[in-house]
Amino acid sequence: MKALLYDVHGNLPALDAVLADARREGAEEFVLGGDYALFGAFPREAVSRLRELDAVWIRGNTDRWLEDAADLPASDLNERALAHCREALGTLAPELAALAPTATVDEALVCHASPRSDTRSFTPSAGEQDIELLSDDDPDVIVFGHTHLQFRRPSGRHTLVNPGSVGLPFDGDRRSAYALWRGPGDFELKRVAYDSDGYAAAVRDRLGPALGDTVETLVRRVEEAAFV
Repeated sequence: MKALLYDVHGNLPALDAVLADARREGAEEFVLGGDYALFGAFPREAVSRLRELDAVWIRGNTDRWLEDAADLPASDLNERALAHCREALGTLAPELAALAPTATVDEALVCHASPRSDTRSFTPSAGEQDIELLSDDDPDVIVFGHTHLQFRRPSGRHTLVNPGSVGLPFDGDRRSAYALWRGPGDFELKRVAYDSDGYAAAVRDRLGPALGDTVETLVRRVEEAAFV
């Protein structure tokens, strides 16, 4: 059985809680869907923990930004956070940036946001973006993340599976999100509680010196489980 982990964003306490839960459930292999470090209090520690796993890795947009930030949305928070993350990761930064953008695992396509892009993604309800982001050549099952919203739904012959975010859920539920994958179409969406209050305090303490007042936006994202 595999565990699908997306959007860790340097949240080591959440990652440890998810790994413990996945192992209790019997997961022995992991699929890692990108966005491992940026905006988190423990960027290097989280990546180091993930490197201990038997895992398939792909790159997310924030991992690409470590080397190519041409499309990074301009803001003081984003620019300060990226500089801090690059410094914290050191030689790990180019390794993450060099990861492949997609992988095929058990005949499913694993991507970060969609088969066509690492920033344009699907929504919980079907819409025009499905037509734009899917093609007849894509596998039946598409596993993706990026939006930090956990869901599974059909789109024509395709099954779309978003395991949600381990480190920064944006659906109003602070609990970490991930998924178990038992077979071709057998996905279980999971939530795991962790000390989110303690982590919010760690974000302020550990990132505050580098981010200044902008750190409060990241604290609110943890506390409200929303993109604020």
